[in-house]
Amino acid sequence: MSTTPNRWAAMVRASSKPAYLAIADAIADDIQAGRLAAEQRLPPLRALAKHLDLNFTTVSRGYAEAQRRKLIDSQAGRGTFVLPATPTPTVVRSPAAVGLIDMTMNMPPEPQDGITQQRLRAGFAALREVPDLHALLRYQEFGGGPADREAGARWLGERIPDLQPNRVLVVPGVQSALLALFSVLARPGETICCEAITYPGVKGLAAQLGIRLMGLPSDDEGIDPEAFGAACASLLPKALYCNPTFLNPTTATMSQARREAIVEIARRYSVPIIEDDAYGFLPSVAPVPLAVLAPELVFHVTGFAKCVGAGLRVGYLAAPNTRYTARLSSSLRTSSVMASPITTMLATQWINDGTVKLATEAIREESRARQAIATEVLKRADYSAQPEAFHLWLRVPAPWNRIEFATHLRSSGVGVVVSDAFTVTGPAPEAVRVCLGGISSQQECRHSLEIIEDALEQMPEVASGVM
Repeated sequence: MSTTPNRWAAMVRASSKPAYLAIADAIADDIQAGRLAAEQRLPPLRALAKHLDLNFTTVSRGYAEAQRRKLIDSQAGRGTFVLPATPTPTVVRSPAAVGLIDMTMNMPPEPQDGITQQRLRAGFAALREVPDLHALLRYQEFGGGPADREAGARWLGERIPDLQPNRVLVVPGVQSALLALFSVLARPGETICCEAITYPGVKGLAAQLGIRLMGLPSDDEGIDPEAFGAACASLLPKALYCNPTFLNPTTATMSQARREAIVEIARRYSVPIIEDDAYGFLPSVAPVPLAVLAPELVFHVTGFAKCVGAGLRVGYLAAPNTRYTARLSSSLRTSSVMASPITTMLATQWINDGTVKLATEAIREESRARQAIATEVLKRADYSAQPEAFHLWLRVPAPWNRIEFATHLRSSGVGVVVSDAFTVTGPAPEAVRVCLGGISSQQECRHSLEIIEDALEQMPEVASGVM
């Protein structure tokens, strides 16, 4: 190595700041003094960690901090290089201002290809051409006008053939639809079954409404039919909630045989099924929805949060019949009044002109790329994932426990969610959910996963850094 790492080692030892900030300061000092030139390559992370006698995570955070200050840049396959100086002075932000690399929110990766960006921009631009802007600022027919329901039925028709628009309600996001369904199907004190490890949004809804959730054991193929049958016989549940495709958080996807078994039991006991199909459009070869197998029992809910973007708060609820559509309309009107006419118009336009399909394909492709990075980086990790999902379920090895592991990652600049948030019944497993979509680039995804992989290889006592 050159004399640069030796100088950095001395600066880190002399600094009163955390080591990763001292590393970034040392890089900034060398650039300002002319000791590092634009495009000059910096030492590899592991080699520098060994030279500085620091762990990989600390050095990685130092490079990440320097990158946030626009001092350096990393390129896959080439390494880390000094960026050319810019006329704008660099503002050095505190760690609190910089924030975490957020792998907690399960958002889709944002497509950066020119065609998708152009189509999305065109949709927003078209809003300027609406003849009567005031019409978008008035109260609208709840559940969407005829054109909006037709567009929703046509989009859902890719998953549920022959779906009629009069069975479809336009809603302000999936969560509002779930709130209405829980309110209509169960009263306080009554039971709704779900996966034992499930989407945390339903835990909050049940607690708010005073509904008891009964978590059912599941495996890689979905809910255990025997457990569901036993619950139906003994607990008389008012509904079964399930997230059968790319389950949040475990990514488990209910097999065809398991779907048929669950539907048969639901029919036997006349138990309605709430099918949260938020991720159903992501697999290139998607399983048959429960709503196709049992249209008379299933309330099918989905939206654009996972296949376009979370900010497009438009979803669709397909009810078994128009009688339920009327009841749900009343509940939804009470809780959310209506879906925004502006975003609903945008959603309808994007369905009709193919933008939704284009964006979904771009998200699917980017998700594949990020899962491929996870496969490469997390070689020794025990985790569950799907090639076209944008999250994974990481089992935490002993002697770590999930709380210590997540806390250590947070101190290293990466946020993940512990299993307690998703656990309905039984002890929380030693696992965390890692979201690959919300971070800005494949490069940052790789960097974050390297921090996680390095943490997995450390002993908790060594990683804690407590003196």
